[in-house]
Amino acid sequence: MNMKKLNAALLLLALIFAACATPAAESNEKEKEKPLKEYTGEPVEHVFPDLPYAFDALEPYIDAKTMEIHYDRHHRAYYNNFINAIKGTELENASLEFIFSQMSKLSATIRNNGGGLYNHNLFWEVMAPGGQGEPSEELKNAINRTFGTMDAFKEKFNNAALTQFGSGWSWLLVKEDGSLAVSGTANQDNPLMDTEKVRGTPILGLDVWEHAYYLKYQNRRGDYVQNFWNVVNWDEVNRRYSKAKK
Repeated sequence: MNMKKLNAALLLLALIFAACATPAAESNEKEKEKPLKEYTGEPVEHVFPDLPYAFDALEPYIDAKTMEIHYDRHHRAYYNNFINAIKGTELENASLEFIFSQMSKLSATIRNNGGGLYNHNLFWEVMAPGGQGEPSEELKNAINRTFGTMDAFKEKFNNAALTQFGSGWSWLLVKEDGSLAVSGTANQDNPLMDTEKVRGTPILGLDVWEHAYYLKYQNRRGDYVQNFWNVVNWDEVNRRYSKAKK
């Protein structure tokens, strides 16, 4: 093949490649440019919450050093990174719930850190020293209707925590129709995000990232999960249930 024919063949191949590649590239760009819904709710000021109890308050089930590192380093880092990610954008004063409803259109930075902020806000509140209260009659009836018994619910919740590969969460949530469900999510995802198959409002959550338990339990995630029930703040779970099912 002479040089002219070679150059012509190369040019033809380049044109074919460009013709095939251009639609995909345009499609990808359009995918990235999905417009966000406009936030029309009350402006929200995102603040880093105070821990509702002392670092050692959940002893002996969750140790003080783990609580200190978990709250003051991990949780605070999620908050700082999230604030930096939304600063100066249309989401700066949007609620976390609204942001999660748009999550499939947003960056991994907002997803990971916004999730980390919300999930930990809930986690601290659904625990209390020595546990607090018990499931309300209304919540207990809903649990029995959905799972059969309280023990069956705990088994399902524990299983979601124990079978989560790597880092993530176990949840009890209220679906849009008011029914209950248990789900597990990876990383800092949660059931409010439009990226999840099982969606709803979480009312109880358990963090199974290793930083949540490894100092005390090492690889014994099962012991950590079982001991969690000793510190559940059922009064807070009941409040969240009543609010979510309205």
